[in-house]
Amino acid sequence: MLTGIKAWLLGRSAQGMREASVRCANPQGLHRMRYTEWGDRHNPKVLVCVHGLTRNGRDFDDLAQALAPHYRVLCPDVAGRGRSDWLPDKSGYGLPQYVSDMMVLLARSGAESVHWLGTSMGGLIGMLIAAQRDSPITRLVLNDVGPVITAASLRRIGEYVGRAPAFPDRARAEAYIRAVSAPFGPLTDAQWRHLTDTSLRPLPGGGFEVNYDPGIGDVFRATPVLADLELWPIYDAIRCPTLALRGETSDLLTPEVHREMGRRGPMARLEQVPGVGHAPMLMDAAQIALVKDYLLGD
Repeated sequence: MLTGIKAWLLGRSAQGMREASVRCANPQGLHRMRYTEWGDRHNPKVLVCVHGLTRNGRDFDDLAQALAPHYRVLCPDVAGRGRSDWLPDKSGYGLPQYVSDMMVLLARSGAESVHWLGTSMGGLIGMLIAAQRDSPITRLVLNDVGPVITAASLRRIGEYVGRAPAFPDRARAEAYIRAVSAPFGPLTDAQWRHLTDTSLRPLPGGGFEVNYDPGIGDVFRATPVLADLELWPIYDAIRCPTLALRGETSDLLTPEVHREMGRRGPMARLEQVPGVGHAPMLMDAAQIALVKDYLLGD
């Protein structure tokens, strides 16, 4: 009887969240990229979930918990975000560094192949890896991102990234996060609290600040945005099955580009999430079910 209880407890523990880190290289030295891990650490089926520009891996807690019985789920904090180290040279914040760091994480996982879910920036990282010859990504979910990033969305993001004020208390912080994240769509109070709590760190003198390097914004605004960013050659090189999610009112992924993603390259399966802009947070039960059904389908 005791043996059975011990096995049950160990099984439950294996599904819970664990925290770890990997040491990555940058031109000036080394930095730690931290990540959360869910599910059986020995499961050969690995899912990597990568967040958007100013977010962090804890955005995927609900999704990871739902998929932990099926996958070992890895949710990294990209360099400069969450609990990961900040880069000493702010000009290093960009896709080449992020791809390099993710390949270190994949090597640490020991998996020969993985499924990948990327929201916005995380989707761009996934596209770049999936487009490579002998890519380890065998199934890809692009959450409200594609091979064209509109100039309007880039300008909107540039207005707030790296410019968050300090907050005297959590209530003020949550109000700010709700305001800049309004395109996420209708979330519950508990979900907004979760996004707030995982987006802050305490200041030495009291109060809070957002937990990403404001230097990310400097890089983001270094070049004036005059036109859409187009990455069709990268998308067209992807060969693995792909799901392209779009928020119904997204200003980053237009309906025209979304439709074209279903006609060329990996000819993605297209799904639209109603009542949401950029980007679906995949916290809602229906959104989680949509992703789960695709990832676990034939």
